[in-house]
Amino acid sequence: MMAFASTCLLWLIATAVYDFRERRVPNWLVLAGAILALGALAFGDPLFDNTWRSSLLGAAVGFGCLLVFYAMGLMGAGDVKFTSALGLWFGLSALVPIWIIASLMAGAHSFLWLALKRWPFFPRLALMLVGPSRVPEPGASHGRLRIIPYAAYLALAAAAWMVWGRQS
Repeated sequence: MMAFASTCLLWLIATAVYDFRERRVPNWLVLAGAILALGALAFGDPLFDNTWRSSLLGAAVGFGCLLVFYAMGLMGAGDVKFTSALGLWFGLSALVPIWIIASLMAGAHSFLWLALKRWPFFPRLALMLVGPSRVPEPGASHGRLRIIPYAAYLALAAAAWMVWGRQS
């Protein structure tokens, strides 16, 4: 179990770093996580003793719930796909607290950014919260800035859950 847990943790860190830096999650990174999670399930070594049913249900529910936010233009596709891969690793029962923790962190990020935008006491911190400045890609939903790296917060919440969630 330790090898797959370490692999999952490295994948979570890589995703968090990538999303914080680029404000996107590439498909190859999501696919790598999904394949590794399926490998852990196939070898009978899933995290938190998930069954195939629990993991597949977590992937489907994670994808389906966040797909609504993507369709409304509130979230990027990488966040949706990453949540599905998280569901494979952690199963449905752990996915709910991970969502809650990540959403609280993303809300704090947004609140801090809005406060700094309104009262620019720390302009560099406000720029860090916005992420890299670039021209919106063609076909991007309404040319919106992707300010909140939600997949990064999901990854951090999942890593915290790996450490403290096992003790519950």
